Amino acid sequence: MISRPRLHQAVTLSQAAENAPSLARLAMLVKESNDRLKAIESLLPASLRSAIQAGPMDEGVWCLLVSSNAAAAKVRQLLPLIQSRLTDKGLKVTSIRLKILITRK
Repeated sequence: MISRPRLHQAVTLSQAAENAPSLARLAMLVKESNDRLKAIESLLPASLRSAIQAGPMDEGVWCLLVSSNAAAAKVRQLLPLIQSRLTDKGLKVTSIRLKILITRK
């Protein structure tokens, strides 16, 4: 009997997540984090928006990734407003952490 080579088919992230519970949970957390960032985007000055990325969610703690200390300082000033917006939209977060991304050259 001749064995045929197995063909690998590309699958979408949602298809892969359906077959792997841990991947499904990760995809859900990424979506929740991105939803929160979209909900607060209008609160951020336009010049600051590109300096912020949605980070991980972990047990009610949301992490925002910021590109510099200056951006983090401005975001810290906005945290009460951000927290209020998230609560108003039903996107509960017990606290928000800021993490500065360090780029290596």
